[in-house]
Amino acid sequence: MKLVLTEFVTLDGVCQGPGSPEEDTIDGFTRGGWLVPHLDEVFVRRTSEWLGLADGLLLGRRTYEAFARDWPQITDPDDPYSERMNALPKYVVTNTLTEANWHPTTVLTGDPIESVAKLKAQPGRELQIHGSARLGQTLLSAGLVDTVRLTVAPTIIGAGRRLLDHPGAATGLRLVNHESTSTGLLLLEYACTGTAPAATYEGVTAFV
Repeated sequence: MKLVLTEFVTLDGVCQGPGSPEEDTIDGFTRGGWLVPHLDEVFVRRTSEWLGLADGLLLGRRTYEAFARDWPQITDPDDPYSERMNALPKYVVTNTLTEANWHPTTVLTGDPIESVAKLKAQPGRELQIHGSARLGQTLLSAGLVDTVRLTVAPTIIGAGRRLLDHPGAATGLRLVNHESTSTGLLLLEYACTGTAPAATYEGVTAFV
């Protein structure tokens, strides 16, 4: 399976609490709900298509517990996400979770890099990380992420947990799809290409 990191971020890279001010208040964060004013039909259609490519969801413990609390409560038959979110196999990376009641769920213990590498080796289309910024950072730094899909909101929050703050080597990306919505959201898809290249600027004649 391909490992796909799917995230909502602000222009300054914050991924915390996109859905409401109360969604994630860890570390005193009070600026949540920044994505909701920008939702539109294009966003819903495209993110639904992305979810349709998943054969499994990979989550950290904190995101898993929040999703397991909230998604089963959404019973609207017209909701484009809830049936698939609830039905897809879930894999939660944790050494502390004792119960996993959001079925079907498999708990992955031990070293997360080894556990996810084994899972990736199984046949299938996409294993998607949603939320779970710390897990995403770890796996991106380890070179296990194949694709990064971002929804970038036209807002600068100035505080909160940032997504792409990982300690590993610089990661190269190749833009494969891009789209903007009527509300100013950017929908971006990148293929991970390994270690990011670097060079010294020697004038514009080298590029023309």
